Amino acid sequence: MVVKINSMGIYGIEAYAVCVETDISRGLPGFEIVGLPGIAVKESRDRVRSAIKNSGFTFPSQRITVNLAPANIKKAGALYDLPILVSILTSMGALTNTFDDAVFIGELSLSGELRPINGVLPMAIEAKNLGFKRIFIPFDNAAEGAVVDGIDVFPIKKVSELISVLRNQTSTEPYKTITRDTAQATFSYDFSDVKGQVLAKRALEIAAAGGHNILMIGSPGAGKSMLAKRVPSILPDMTFDEMIETSKIHSIAGTMLNGQSLITERPFRSPHHTVSPAGLSGGGTILRPGEISLAHNGVLFLDELPEFSRTAMEVLRQPLEDGKVTISRVSGSISYPSSVMLIAAMNPCPCGYFGHPTKPCICSRKAVNQYLSRVSGPLLDRLDIHIEVQPVKFDELSSNEKSESSATIRARVNHQRKLQLERFKGTSITCNARITTDKLHEFCPLDDAATAIMKRSFDAMGLSARAYDRILKIARTIADMDNSEVIKRDHIFEAIQFRNLDKKYWN
Repeated sequence: MVVKINSMGIYGIEAYAVCVETDISRGLPGFEIVGLPGIAVKESRDRVRSAIKNSGFTFPSQRITVNLAPANIKKAGALYDLPILVSILTSMGALTNTFDDAVFIGELSLSGELRPINGVLPMAIEAKNLGFKRIFIPFDNAAEGAVVDGIDVFPIKKVSELISVLRNQTSTEPYKTITRDTAQATFSYDFSDVKGQVLAKRALEIAAAGGHNILMIGSPGAGKSMLAKRVPSILPDMTFDEMIETSKIHSIAGTMLNGQSLITERPFRSPHHTVSPAGLSGGGTILRPGEISLAHNGVLFLDELPEFSRTAMEVLRQPLEDGKVTISRVSGSISYPSSVMLIAAMNPCPCGYFGHPTKPCICSRKAVNQYLSRVSGPLLDRLDIHIEVQPVKFDELSSNEKSESSATIRARVNHQRKLQLERFKGTSITCNARITTDKLHEFCPLDDAATAIMKRSFDAMGLSARAYDRILKIARTIADMDNSEVIKRDHIFEAIQFRNLDKKYWN
């Protein structure tokens, strides 16, 4: 008799149902797993055999065939240990098969204990969508799995405990957790500690309010990294849907903290400049999300931008435009979401002091040009705001006066985002930076004076069509902050100010 046990698999960030079919028949003793298993899945044979023996059962000395359906999708990881064990015990008669409404996922140790796995959240969500009523997972994944309403989550520590539950020898209640308690987030860094930098703080608030990408250029020690680390403290509160989507990515990547149910703070990822293109975009032998996707709904900070390899920088171009990363392989393609706010920082030259008010630059103009040319024009075009971060003056640095707090700025940013969500209701647009080209004239109306300034600037600065779009989107955010539905002259002036540094440094 063939026994069927339900499990799940992961493809990209989405889960799919896997049916574990087991047949124990007469013949030479053997244990085969078919259905396009990966190396880790094939190794399940040894883990399952030892776990069964060490849980007080005799492993059958017959021919065992396990099929993982559908057989056209490669199965990876050790999460099939548990359903394979349950199917074998059921085929042996040690368990009664009443598991049609249940899903089993988990990695086994040789002693029969369950170890945590990656991807529990998306698998629990899909199991619920498919109509399953129960899901059995490792105990360490309990908080993550219990986020999903509508399915009973049973965290298990070891095989003997699972057997008692399935035989109804032990009464157990589904694990419950508070999922929607979004208590006020606490941040290690606050803008109240920032001395001076009025222009930079203004630019970062505009970037946070509209979801714009930003480039900071300045000498070493001017405060670029310090400012970037404080940006998450002024970003708008995450919606529950954003928490779920972000948590799914981190669940698959295995970056969720032990006992963490949801990611409730916007991610801040800061990869080193030695990161590979695959490290940024994702991929590898087992396809995993990269830094761009791990920063989804949050901030991707690239410090010392010109030090990143040219290939790694160019990887950013399409994700910044489309909001997703597509990884193509012979076996198919996978898309990961990558809606990020990119913050980049760089020195103006190799020595770092080109344009410094007091320290002389020792670089030749050729060296400066070669350094700046590492950042391509197409990537520069996708960075909405360009600002120069000047060194802080002594009087500002020694002052005891506190600057405006992150909480105050965040309250304004939350207000601006609510206005934008109301404006874009019924569309797929989430913030001003995501306004599509066909909607620019509808959502970014200019008065006559603003139109005239925009025309003169376009001709004088030789702007590209993409830069023109970016200026309109920045002006839209500035107008929102000024409580103006129409973009006016001053709004355009300020928006252009945030796009003219490329002319100063790259010309």
